[in-house]
Amino acid sequence: MTSKIDKIPVSVLIPAKNEERNLPACLESLTRADEVFMVDSQSGDRSVEIAESYGAKVFQFHFNGRWPKKKNWGLENLPFRNEWVLIVDCDERITPELWDEIAQRIQDPEYDGYFLNRKVFFLGKWIRHGGKYPDWNMRLFRHKKGRYENLKTENIRNTGDNEVHEHVIIEGKTGYLKEDMLHIDFRDIYEWLARHNRYSNWEAQVYYNILTGKMDGDNIGANLFGDAVQRKRYLKKIWVRLPFKPFVRFILFYILRLGFLDGTPGYIYGRLLSQYEYQIGVKLYELRKFGGSLNVDVQHPPSNTPSNPPSVPQTVTEQQ
Repeated sequence: MTSKIDKIPVSVLIPAKNEERNLPACLESLTRADEVFMVDSQSGDRSVEIAESYGAKVFQFHFNGRWPKKKNWGLENLPFRNEWVLIVDCDERITPELWDEIAQRIQDPEYDGYFLNRKVFFLGKWIRHGGKYPDWNMRLFRHKKGRYENLKTENIRNTGDNEVHEHVIIEGKTGYLKEDMLHIDFRDIYEWLARHNRYSNWEAQVYYNILTGKMDGDNIGANLFGDAVQRKRYLKKIWVRLPFKPFVRFILFYILRLGFLDGTPGYIYGRLLSQYEYQIGVKLYELRKFGGSLNVDVQHPPSNTPSNPPSVPQTVTEQQ
């Protein structure tokens, strides 16, 4: 175990639910952090037990179907004793080299946040091509200076209680770290498909919001000349209007961006991304057909249900 003198003054926030397979390797990679918080959504497996065995502080998050979701709730409510926070998902690892760089870069008073680059592993192989690398994410920042954007997707069911593809808005100057973090999921393809079924609900709502002009507000914005994430958001506003997106996505990933160089895992990943894009398109069609709602029965609405049910009020979130 790393001695106390080697601890780095960073607080780690881990969002979790039923992650007993990924947590041990994740937590093992975080032993240099001064403190680790896990924000759990009532896991039914050994996630809490595993986290506590590594000294992590566990808080329970009870999602009420409205804003905020799990990470923003944690940023607002956790008792951080450090100025800097590092957001780490359960299937991610922080390497020793990245910890060394973090320890150095948080000493610079000029910066308030840093983008981390991820190496995504799939079926045991680093997916280096296909546009999956570099994969920049704002994960290290002064916790009082950053919050996740609101893309107005919380009303769509079955998207989960955690910010997955939302990005952090930082008040201040940002930079990029050189060392990579690792994304290695120990769960199987079944879990990948289940997650992306949920993600496609979220993506369809984002596409719908872009097409209907509802993307203005608390988000990072789209800017061709901005940072890596803003450029990606700008390109998405063009992408959502293209025809034949499932086919185009496979050609982009596998041919134009050289995904074929990653062998069989690269081919499978490309096919799955094409399937994912098709799911998004089907759900976008559903949203547009039913006026912005998924799974609406327009033929036989319940007689005692108002057409616009009232919003669910905020509830007090309990902590453990």
